[in-house]
Amino acid sequence: MSRLPLPIQNLIDEFSRLPGIGPKTAERLVFYLLKNSQDQLNQFADRVKNLRAQITVCQNCQNYSLKSPCEICSDPSRQKDIICIVSRPVDVVAIEKTGEYKGLYHILGGAINPIEGISPENLKIKQLENRLNSSNGQIKEIIIATNSDMEGETTALYLAKLFKPLNINITRLGRGLPVGADVEYADEVTLAYALKGRRQM
Repeated sequence: MSRLPLPIQNLIDEFSRLPGIGPKTAERLVFYLLKNSQDQLNQFADRVKNLRAQITVCQNCQNYSLKSPCEICSDPSRQKDIICIVSRPVDVVAIEKTGEYKGLYHILGGAINPIEGISPENLKIKQLENRLNSSNGQIKEIIIATNSDMEGETTALYLAKLFKPLNINITRLGRGLPVGADVEYADEVTLAYALKGRRQM
């Protein structure tokens, strides 16, 4: 069996490191790229290379953005008295698509998972604490919108206990979101119901 040229194999290996991309999919991607012109490949490479340089992290919500504060945090039409806590930036995208939520966000950067060595200290919880403590009572509600799997529920319970002394209304996404479901993959209608039916914690 003939081996692939090293540059092809190296790129297959790189693609295989991406989430959800196995060796076969990585192989298809590389052979697809080889069909492109050099100009197209250069454009693709430039966009990958410039990704980190052009994107920053919002100092308030920890979301990826072109500037800090981000567009959502600096939008005067957003409700400033409510914060929706999510695990990842893709969850913000999913919730925004519902058109039901007009408040602010905070991205934790993951969920508590002792098996994988992810503790509260590894998440952006301290930044959230500082944000709430410096709000001078402006924040009236926090919606915990972590996933409904074990890690998401563990994180939600931890946050509810942590922020209970602040006398802020703490709610959790309600009906519509199945147990074990990821916020990222829920459709807009399901997420809209979950936002409307959020429950006290």
